[in-house]
Amino acid sequence: MYKKYIYKIFIVILFSSLNYNVVNADNENVLQVLEALKQDIKTLERAVYSDSFEKKNTDDNSETLTGNNSEEALTRHLLKLSEIENQFRDLTNKFEEINFKLDKLSNRLTKLQSDNQLRFEQVEKTVGNVVSKGAENLTENISEQDKILPGSSEPQDLGSISYKDMTTSATTQQTQSIDSTSTVILENVESVEKLLPEASPEKQYEFATSFLKVGDYNTAERALKEFVQTNPNHELAGNAQYWFAETFRIRQLYVDAASAYLEGYQKYPKSEKAPDNLLKLGVSLVQIGEKEQGCMMITSLEKEYPEATQSILQKAKYEEKKFECKKDKI
Repeated sequence: MYKKYIYKIFIVILFSSLNYNVVNADNENVLQVLEALKQDIKTLERAVYSDSFEKKNTDDNSETLTGNNSEEALTRHLLKLSEIENQFRDLTNKFEEINFKLDKLSNRLTKLQSDNQLRFEQVEKTVGNVVSKGAENLTENISEQDKILPGSSEPQDLGSISYKDMTTSATTQQTQSIDSTSTVILENVESVEKLLPEASPEKQYEFATSFLKVGDYNTAERALKEFVQTNPNHELAGNAQYWFAETFRIRQLYVDAASAYLEGYQKYPKSEKAPDNLLKLGVSLVQIGEKEQGCMMITSLEKEYPEATQSILQKAKYEEKKFECKKDKI
């Protein structure tokens, strides 16, 4: 582009010079003019090429800087993404490890609960057999011999009293030291100490349930039982009966718990804790080996208490699935 422009200028000058030479100059002047024109053209070419080179370098530098900036930004983003990916991978591994530990702990707790339940059942059976045999033996011994009341026979010398002399058929003890009294009458003393304060039923209920909050289930059992006996018709009696049963379940006394839940379900069918009584009764029956009866109680809860809270209904469905209860047995 620039060369063509230079050539055009050169041709114009050349023709102008020729015309000038024809009219005013000789051959020597023509050569001098041509040499001057040649120098001018070279100078002009250098100037044009120098401007073109500087512009090209400027464009190349700007493109290089732009490319370098883009490449640097892309590299930073890639490094940041790689760091986030590594962190996410670490978090995923930790989450899977925690899930594995939780599953393992849940399996151990389930196995431990099953073992404890089996041991408690065996202990209850053993204790029941021992108690029943002991009662039978005691009854047989009493029937074979009459009651012996020491001090009823006549006084004798030490060493001369025989076993037969100490036996008597009298049902009252004879006394010889006091003439005015022929028999000793013993009064029945109330040995159970009352726990509830002399206050309103609401205050007594709050006092009785306070032992549950601190984990004193033995005292809570006594206090709640006393409340139910003292206030059998109060609106809080059903709740107290439920918590009374809970003191046995927490201590894994499932037979006593089932009995207490059953009493609460029968006496207070319309109380606030009636659905809970029925559900816990079913669970306790299953835990003591009465699966059919327990499942019957669990599966009938939704039908008998359709207005129960969603948490109770969902808990009943969970227990039903857990114990593999069949609804066709209802």
